[in-house]
Amino acid sequence: MRRYSDKNSFNTLSEINITPMLDLCFVLLVIFMVTTPLLENSIDLVVPTSATASKAVEPGQVQTISIDKNNLLKLNNTPVGIDEIGGALREIMAEKPNIAVVVRPHKELPVQSFVDVMDVLQKLKISKVGVVTQPVAPR
Repeated sequence: MRRYSDKNSFNTLSEINITPMLDLCFVLLVIFMVTTPLLENSIDLVVPTSATASKAVEPGQVQTISIDKNNLLKLNNTPVGIDEIGGALREIMAEKPNIAVVVRPHKELPVQSFVDVMDVLQKLKISKVGVVTQPVAPR
């Protein structure tokens, strides 16, 4: 009796085994996911120069607006309301026309409260405005 087996028959491979290719793709994906956060997120900037850069704002002309997380506004550590801050700044501008304003918002403050203060400063045409932030503490 004759036995039939597939050992001696030659078949052509008509399908591509994609398992090794998928393994390679997943390994590359993991490598990119691990190395991407390690890349430096900085941009090389060429800061423009100015002839008037040495004429910085005098510390006596800097006014500080603090906003805490309960939406309490303070102008130079004096509590004021959002509707009163424009008048108070107008009075200061009458004495010192080239004032600068530093805004110190709390990190949990709603953005709209900060935008309201910035709107008041824009209506008064105060162009020297800074926002105080703190660097992220290392873990």
